[in-house]
Amino acid sequence: MDRVTKVIITSFLTNIFLSIIQILAGIFGKAGAIVADGIHSLSDTATDIFALIGNKISRKPADYKHPLGHGKAEYITCFFISLVVLGMGFLVIYNAIFDHREIPNVYVALITILTIFFKYILSQFLLHKGKEYQSNILIASGSESFSDVLSSVVVLISVVLGQLGHIYPIFTYADAAAMLIVGFFILRIGFKLLKENISNLLDSSVTDPEYIDKVKNIINNYLEIKNIDNLIIIKEGPFYKMDIEVSMDKNMKLIDSHNIVEKIENDIKNFDNRVKHIIIHTNPSEK
Repeated sequence: MDRVTKVIITSFLTNIFLSIIQILAGIFGKAGAIVADGIHSLSDTATDIFALIGNKISRKPADYKHPLGHGKAEYITCFFISLVVLGMGFLVIYNAIFDHREIPNVYVALITILTIFFKYILSQFLLHKGKEYQSNILIASGSESFSDVLSSVVVLISVVLGQLGHIYPIFTYADAAAMLIVGFFILRIGFKLLKENISNLLDSSVTDPEYIDKVKNIINNYLEIKNIDNLIIIKEGPFYKMDIEVSMDKNMKLIDSHNIVEKIENDIKNFDNRVKHIIIHTNPSEK
């Protein structure tokens, strides 16, 4: 079991536990907002299932039909994650508008405080591991988990305000207002993930200047390289592929230029094991 899968399983089990606690507390405590928040947490479990499948497929080795590997499976998985998130958002908003409102029990506030704490820890854990492992799936799950934190804060406020409904009937609608806000939180994250992963499916390039400079320095370590004419780094799920053009002495023997290009490829792959495919084209130089 790879390290990304272990993190996803941890997230899956945590979200299952939190969603069950929230939904039960919301049903018995007459708090529609915390039920909605629990459904939001439950949607995380669905995204974790997609994440497990996508991570496994994206790391499959290259084959005859997929010579560059299966890295884009991660983007397809994240695309489905975004659709699940959007669906949950619309469901929460629908229920906020049409469900009957009641004043929630005050003990629901304690449950909400505990879920806020655990959700925040989980979101930071996922984001940290996503950046450490360079995993878009973990970053996507972490972003969604952080939206859970914000939505739970809104739920907590609605529960507190809802207690005033015994005195001022207008506060009876605090629960519905919180559900609407939670729904829009979910939609915002869903649309963001959808936009990002459509971009990645269209071969999004690496634009980090520090990373690009490091790759250029590796190439320029060879004195035979007169100029770097082009350097494109494309994301392929958890992996990278590179298309490079360099200028070399036009009178250099083919075998010599081949050996230099091969050394550059090995140096780049040793620098970053995410680079799985490199094409280096040589141009003749007059220098």
